[in-house]
Amino acid sequence: MHFGSVTELTAACRGRHVVVGSHGGPITARYALSCGVASVIFHDAGVGLDDAGVRSLILLQAAGVPAAAVAHDSARIGDPLDMLARGRVSRLNRAANDLGAQADRPVGQIAALFACAPMRDAPTVAQAAFVAGRFPLDAGVVGLDSASDLAAVDDGLIVVTGSHGGLPGHDVARAAKARPRFISFNDAGRGIDDAGVARLAVLDAQEIAAVAVDAWSARIGDARSSWETGVVSAVNATAAALGVTEGMALRAAVDAVRAQ
Repeated sequence: MHFGSVTELTAACRGRHVVVGSHGGPITARYALSCGVASVIFHDAGVGLDDAGVRSLILLQAAGVPAAAVAHDSARIGDPLDMLARGRVSRLNRAANDLGAQADRPVGQIAALFACAPMRDAPTVAQAAFVAGRFPLDAGVVGLDSASDLAAVDDGLIVVTGSHGGLPGHDVARAAKARPRFISFNDAGRGIDDAGVARLAVLDAQEIAAVAVDAWSARIGDARSSWETGVVSAVNATAAALGVTEGMALRAAVDAVRAQ
């Protein structure tokens, strides 16, 4: 089974082998575990600060679930079909190694290996406990660890997300669920086809100011980390017109937007 985002997983995925276009931050592991998957392959999102893009491997290993990460320079983040077609594995956990999986192998090969693994009855963790929420970061600034939590209530606001700046499912219709005044993502190492910042151009066409922060300046999947240490690495034209430039601290970029 393959999904553009780990947030698409449901109880129907229990005991199934899944490939998700999401980054490998802790929330990815928690969603996957909440659904009792048999194995999971995700995107390494350029690895980034504190190895945030592959932290899922640790949590999945603790539960005995085989897992692998796809190299960001081999396939587009957010696009499981591309990951299966041309992706190569960059990292694995010990449970995957025990099945004979090795790094630098084609993703399709590793997925087939996982699919042949003995079935296991993994305990299901309550998903509600792991849904990323919304929280204030500053006056008028909303933090969302996952852009999947964007809603109409965010229209016209300044939103900082921990999500990658790629297109879930490689689908332009999924760039954003709302119309914030300004929104930030993590660039996921940018990667092949500049996929880690693909949302920015789509949002530009909708006249939504959008930026991405360098994956090595802030932990992917962590809006607070972006707010505290994020450095802007990509800017769309709408954001540039508000005075935002590459190399700015994200907080400075938000100040520039507020000043307009």
